[in-house]
Formats: sequence, C-alpha cells, structure tokens
Amino acid sequence: MEDKCHIDMLGLMILCSLLTGTSGGTDMFISDGGNIRLLCGRAPAGCKSTTWQYSRGISSGTVVLFENGMKENGIERGERLSLGSDCSLYIYKATTEDRGHYTCWQDEDKRFNASVHLHVLHVSPSSTQTEIRPGSSFTLSCQLYVYNGWSCYNFFNVEGVQLVWVNKAGVNLKPDPRFQISSSPQHCIITLTTTLLNEDNNTEWRCQITDTTDKVKTSVSYTVTYLVNSSDNKTSVRLLLRVIIFIIEIAVLTTPTVILLLIICERRADNRRRGQDTQETVMELQMM
Repeated sequence: MEDKCHIDMLGLMILCSLLTGTSGGTDMFISDGGNIRLLCGRAPAGCKSTTWQYSRGISSGTVVLFENGMKENGIERGERLSLGSDCSLYIYKATTEDRGHYTCWQDEDKRFNASVHLHVLHVSPSSTQTEIRPGSSFTLSCQLYVYNGWSCYNFFNVEGVQLVWVNKAGVNLKPDPRFQISSSPQHCIITLTTTLLNEDNNTEWRCQITDTTDKVKTSVSYTVTYLVNSSDNKTSVRLLLRVIIFIIEIAVLTTPTVILLLIICERRADNRRRGQDTQETVMELQMM
C-alpha cells in the first residue's frame, strides 16, 4: 500500500508540474535514428532506488520505464531503452515516438533528479513525390516533433529556436535562388523545394536546429539518390545485348578470313624457304 501511494503521489507531482509549466525540465534534441543519453544526476550504488518515468503529453498519462533500477515488462520501445551504470537512461535509434517528458526519481532523495523534455527532428521527402531524377521538382520536409505540452509557436518565437536548411558544407541554402524555403513555426516544419539537376545525384542536404547563438542542437541529413527507371533499365539491357551480338557476329565472320590469311602467309614463307634451299644446291653443284 505504501508503495502504491508513493507512485500515485509521484504521478500527481508530475502532472501538477506539467499543468503549471514549472517542471523546470531541460530541453534536449535528437535526430531521427540517433542515440541519446538522459542524465539522472547523482547515481546511487546499483541504481536500486532509481525510477524513470515518461509522458507523451499532459493528457496521455505517465508510464514507468524503470523502477528500482529494473526495466518494466511489456513497455513499448523496451528493446531500445537501457539503464547505464550511472542510472542514465539510454534511448537507441530514436523515432518521433520517443518525444516527451522524461523524469528520473531517486527514492532516497525524495525529489526529482532530472526532468527532460525530448524533441525529435525528422526529415522526409514529400508524400506526393513520384520520382527523383534530373528535371523533376523535389521537396523535403523537416519537422521537429516536440513534447505535446509545448507550443511550437512559443518554442520558436519565444525561445528563439530555428530550423535551417544547409548543404554538406554547412552553408545556409535560403539565400540561394534555386531553393524555395518555407516554414510553418506553428507546426515546427520547414520545407525545401528545388528542381533537381544532374549534379544533384548523391548530394546531401541537412536540416538543423539552432538556438539564439546559432549553436546547432541537432541535425538530420537527406542524400538525394537518383533511381533508374525500369524502362531506362530495359533499354540499357537491350543495347548491351545488341553490342554483344555484334561482337559475336564480327568474330564469326572474320575468323575464317583470318585463318585463310594465316595459311597463305605460312605457304609463302614455306615457298621462300624452299626456293632458298634450291638456290643453295645449284651453287654447290657449280662449285664442284
């Protein structure tokens, strides 16, 4: 009963902090597919008094991930979560589903040791994209999936966070006239649209999130790869077959001629040898 009351009280405290906006959580950012470590502060021996909890948003409730240093059974994403020797929470191959509010609690301290709001950056081509090849219009969408208790508008306009498209060298693409950059701060989205060129194959474009000092919090890249059209592939195969057939035909037609020439050359050489032998015999008879 005492344990149950303790967990209920803990959940109530988290809920109150979310409602009042005084959770004092640290904002952390991770790219889709990346790994991240959430610190829990002072680490007791063996983490036996450590509890990690998670909440997607104010209305989604709280889920216990680790209790008394042990992973809870049957939790979603369980195979991608682990507890470090210092009681840190490790999240592997993050997805947009990992965004949320994470809290670490040490029973013996009777207080929160960590409160983290995790946000995940994700990039994908437009859902209407039908082909990726030179001459086609191409659109990439970059979205920051934030903890559901946060407003994207306040996040970008009050805290000064920005989403930016850059090339592999880190140069901002917005001033380049061949790129159309548009953003929707209320939805935490920035898009890049351009007409693909031949040299864009295997080109990397990167979406990154920066703070007011232009420090990069995290980034995620997309590499353009041209796909070979099936009809083009068939045409290439047909051309290759024609070349092979042509080579075979040339070989078949020229082989007898080559053999005949070799025979003629050999006979002429043999005749020259015979003629030379005859001449030498005549000279020897005359000398006698």
